[in-house]
Amino acid sequence: MIRDKSQIQLKQLKLKVKAEVGQCILGKYFIYTHYFSFGAVNLFNSSGPPVVTYKAPEPRGEHFFAESFDKGTLDGWVVSQAKKDDIDEEIAKYDGKWEVEEMKDTKLPGDKGLVLKSRAKHHAISALLLRPFTFDTKPLIVQYEVNFQNGIDCGGAYVKLLSQSPDLSLAQFVDKTPYTIMFGPDKCGEDYKLHFIFRHKNPKTGEYEEKHAKKPESDLRTYYTDKKTHLYTLVLNPDNSFEILVDQTVVNSGSLLSDMTPSVNPPAEIEDPDDHKPEDWDERPKIQDPDAVKPDDWDEDAPAKIPDEDAVKPDGWLDDEPEYIADPDAIKPEDWDEDMDGEWEAPQVPNPACESAPGCGKWERPMIDNPNYKGKWKPPMIDNPNYQGVWKPRKIPNPDFFEDLHPFRMTPVSAVGLELWSMSSDIFFDNFFITYDRNTAELWADEGWGLKKAAEGAAEPGLMNQMISAAEEKPWLWVVYVLTVALPLVLIIVFCCTGKVCVYVQVPSPGNRQTQTRPSDFQTEKRDSSLLTVLELI
Repeated sequence: MIRDKSQIQLKQLKLKVKAEVGQCILGKYFIYTHYFSFGAVNLFNSSGPPVVTYKAPEPRGEHFFAESFDKGTLDGWVVSQAKKDDIDEEIAKYDGKWEVEEMKDTKLPGDKGLVLKSRAKHHAISALLLRPFTFDTKPLIVQYEVNFQNGIDCGGAYVKLLSQSPDLSLAQFVDKTPYTIMFGPDKCGEDYKLHFIFRHKNPKTGEYEEKHAKKPESDLRTYYTDKKTHLYTLVLNPDNSFEILVDQTVVNSGSLLSDMTPSVNPPAEIEDPDDHKPEDWDERPKIQDPDAVKPDDWDEDAPAKIPDEDAVKPDGWLDDEPEYIADPDAIKPEDWDEDMDGEWEAPQVPNPACESAPGCGKWERPMIDNPNYKGKWKPPMIDNPNYQGVWKPRKIPNPDFFEDLHPFRMTPVSAVGLELWSMSSDIFFDNFFITYDRNTAELWADEGWGLKKAAEGAAEPGLMNQMISAAEEKPWLWVVYVLTVALPLVLIIVFCCTGKVCVYVQVPSPGNRQTQTRPSDFQTEKRDSSLLTVLELI
């Protein structure tokens, strides 16, 4: 009786263990499939984007310029009334329109910016800094935002830091107005640029020359085509190093001394312009061997190709049949004028009699390479005993040489301006900021561009829609999706239906007659479970 009761308890415990294992596996499998089927859908297609509330950024810390345009006016800005020199009167005027308004598809109601409104017009607008920036012991940080709302075909969105001068008139701001730095995006056709140019003063002559930073190695295309707001930042340091950032990521960096074109400092030596190559200078590394003689058996007249004497005319060759004949079905056009067009002749067509024959017309032996062909004889080349190398003019001291080890010490700037021509309208500018403190600049960026980034990200389509859109542009992505999604599901089904794994569970020993079980009373049993394979995969 006791044995029967023990066996019943053992059976009940086994069933309980099996049920709990099954529930665990099925539960995890359900959670996994439920998340994949429903949770991911909720993630991809949420009912509505979270709302990002806009608050105008407030400048903190030391700064020389801060403009968010959220007052809705152009107070402090001066629209140029000037005309460009030496061009037609109709296009010389800076008559492009500027407005302060929200973006057309704004994700942040209340966030305003400066918008270039006109196509194919010259635009110029500028504003004074709170105080001039002098390049001495502190870095310069310039940042602002740009959004190409309509894309960009040909035009720029760069800023100019105008040089401090008693002659500076913002109302007469033109392309020739002296500037110290030009920085920002520019595009025409498939040429995507991110300018950093500074005007360097020659310490010997006092003349200025533009120095251009090397081209970024990273691909800039998406910044011009995605219609998102991007943050452009230039950092110049007193040690002559520079960094260019887009969306707070460095896309270009270098030194004013080594990474600008043309170089800040000219070479110490130059080639002597008055030095000329001697007439007897021999630059030939190889010459024909003057002692070589053409072999007696060299036949220069032997042809490169000769008839194949071993060839035999195929049986059935129709010597008397032409390969082409006049089209018997052709009819002379009614408007054919033999006086004007000449005698009419039917067009030629393949001879149908030749279709079943190996060939028609006069048979000729095929041509093969001539084994005796040598071509025109030339003496072999040997090292030139008189070779003197490639001649170069001698070096002389550069009369224009100077050495400026501190190009960071540029001409002070007192205003910021936009002087642009564009074939695209509605270019949105916002949140201009100039400072020497990086933390202050980052705070301004977080409160301005950071909010835009969050709002634009929240309003983006779900991940599933983005994946579908990407696959429409690049169809090969469908293969990737199948391999990463469908294949694992197939493997799960296969393992669930056919796979077996060993499961070890502890059950009471059948020989134990006690009604109370203890840890020492358990033994290990082996069980097969295909569902556990799913658990292994999960």
